[in-house]
Amino acid sequence: MSKSVLIIATNHGTINNDKDRPTGLWLSEAAEPYQIFQGAGLKVDIASPKGGEVPLDPASLADGQDSERYNEVIRQLQNTQSISDVVYEGYDAIFFAGGHGAMYDFPGNPDIQNIMAFFKDDGRIISAVCHGPAAFIEAKTKDGRYLVDGVKITGFTNAEEHSMNLMDDMPFALQTKLESHGAGFVAGRDMESNVVTDRNFITGQNPASAEEAAQAVVKQLT
Repeated sequence: MSKSVLIIATNHGTINNDKDRPTGLWLSEAAEPYQIFQGAGLKVDIASPKGGEVPLDPASLADGQDSERYNEVIRQLQNTQSISDVVYEGYDAIFFAGGHGAMYDFPGNPDIQNIMAFFKDDGRIISAVCHGPAAFIEAKTKDGRYLVDGVKITGFTNAEEHSMNLMDDMPFALQTKLESHGAGFVAGRDMESNVVTDRNFITGQNPASAEEAAQAVVKQLT
């Protein structure tokens, strides 16, 4: 039986609930991994906290070619499963896609936290890219420790957030919060690929890291 991966994407489509400031999923952070996983013969599904449509950050669609290249994924993102309806025990790896929307509806989500606690205890792969590690915020294991305590990870850095002039608009600073939960945060160069693997955790720093992070997941699964 082929191995399987569950990609989780955000349902949140605005910055600070301002309809004039759209955000959401950064398309390539779900689409590139999806294609890599499929190309490796893995079974791939996409879910979101509420299910239904996943909003796409308009800036991630700036290259019109992406719409054609990622047609299949875009169709799936229009009607995703709710993670509360997913039988997560059936997956070998989980992959949290980023985009600024993830900063709003990933942290503290009880369904996400249950999935990650199970995956960590069972030694299954927990992976994320860019703002996807926002899913780790407040997540704890059965013994009450933070999920990322003592784990080397990466994600969208404070420097990268400042460079986009969005630090003050975020509910928290991702790097700072992860470090406060005991993570060994590994920051690479701004907007260049940086992937960190520590046991069953695989994380990528930014959009440029999505492909390499997905390939690292494939390597561990095959």
